[in-house]
Amino acid sequence: MAMKPRFEGQPALEAYGDGGFRLNGQRFEGSLIVTPVGVYPWDLTSVSGITPESLAPVVEAAGAFDFLIVGTGEHMASLPGAALARLTSLAIFPDVMATGPACRTYNLMLSENRRVAAALIAVA
Repeated sequence: MAMKPRFEGQPALEAYGDGGFRLNGQRFEGSLIVTPVGVYPWDLTSVSGITPESLAPVVEAAGAFDFLIVGTGEHMASLPGAALARLTSLAIFPDVMATGPACRTYNLMLSENRRVAAALIAVA
C-alpha cells in the first residue's frame, strides 16, 4: 500500500541512516521503494529478502520509470536470482549498489529530470 506523502511530485532523498530515510522533510522508518507513482514501505532488512513478490510496487509502476536503482544496504550485493529474473522479464534492468551511492545516484537522476525509481534497503 502506498504511503500518503505530504508533498507533490517525486521526492528527493534528503538523508539516509538510522534505519530509515528523510524525503522532503518527512522521516520514513525502514526500507523504501520510491517510484513516480508513490512511496512504499519495503519490509526488508537485507538483500537476501528481495523476492519477486517484494518488488510488486516496482512492477506496478514499470511504465512510469526508465531507470531502477537498487540500494542493497551497507555493502553492494547481487540481487537474488528469482528477483532479478522477474525484473529482467519485464525489461527492467536494475543498477545495483550500496544504499549510500544508490541515494546519491537517485537524486542526481531526479535532478536531471530522468524517470527513475529506487528500491532502498535502510542502513544503520
